[in-house]
Amino acid sequence: MAAVHTSIGETTMAFKLVKSEARSTGEARTGWATARALELATTLQTTLELDQLIKLFASEARKQIAYDSLLYRNRELELELPVGEAGRHRCTYQLSIAGHGLGELEFSRGRKFSEEDTLQLEYLLSPLLYPLRNALLYRQALARALQDPLTGVNNRSGFESSLRREVNLARRHRTPLALLVVDIDQFKSINDHFGHLIGDCVLRDVAVCTASCVRNTDMLFRYGGEEFVVLLSNTGPDGAELLAERIRSTIEALCCTYGDTSLGVTVSLGVACLHDEESGNELFDRADNALYQAKGNGRNQVMVAD
Repeated sequence: MAAVHTSIGETTMAFKLVKSEARSTGEARTGWATARALELATTLQTTLELDQLIKLFASEARKQIAYDSLLYRNRELELELPVGEAGRHRCTYQLSIAGHGLGELEFSRGRKFSEEDTLQLEYLLSPLLYPLRNALLYRQALARALQDPLTGVNNRSGFESSLRREVNLARRHRTPLALLVVDIDQFKSINDHFGHLIGDCVLRDVAVCTASCVRNTDMLFRYGGEEFVVLLSNTGPDGAELLAERIRSTIEALCCTYGDTSLGVTVSLGVACLHDEESGNELFDRADNALYQAKGNGRNQVMVAD
């Protein structure tokens, strides 16, 4: 059983939807409405990309009922996908399947929605629910594939695709792009002296600590072993160096405690900003070389690439 709950102004109505169910009022009672719903369901099953699905549904829905904007919102994912410009009057639907929330969909336009309008919208929403659930599951699977299972941050595969995208965006919009490489000092000694279990705990603590220092728009990755990378969009050399120093000092003040074991950790960082005509790999190499200079100069410091 799939469910849609809608609110219009001060009036709230709840509907239970079953794919094979037909409404007993108006146009929704006709075989045409059922055939249209099946046709819409077939169309929506052509994609698993969430943003493409919402745009496709918005386009198909507009053929059946007039509205100015459609907004898909998923608070759990901190996601909003708008289509069109919002009008004064809104009709909002809470979407779920078997008690599992799928987010909410909001229609808006300049004039009020009638009860007949809501019945037609309900019929349009019914074939959306299962493709929407599949798109959300697909999005979740992709996110897990790009996530480091130990630390919970993005993994190296995620970094490589994000680096290509951010370099292209920086070129297109002529905005700065910076990259930080963060490496835990003497990590092999931690593993050798305290064991790999505590070494794993140190990796998690460093990841959490680093994530607490960056902005929501920055991207943190575990590149491999004890090395992390931070991508800083729209950030120049001064801002990148300032953030690198904040990460370094915050981790230096960190006390990692696991049972009866307590130890301090430091990191070294290399910083580089994108040059004209430079590739993403070249940007990373310069930051990585700066990191090794920082380690060669005594560790626990920030080094900025030329």
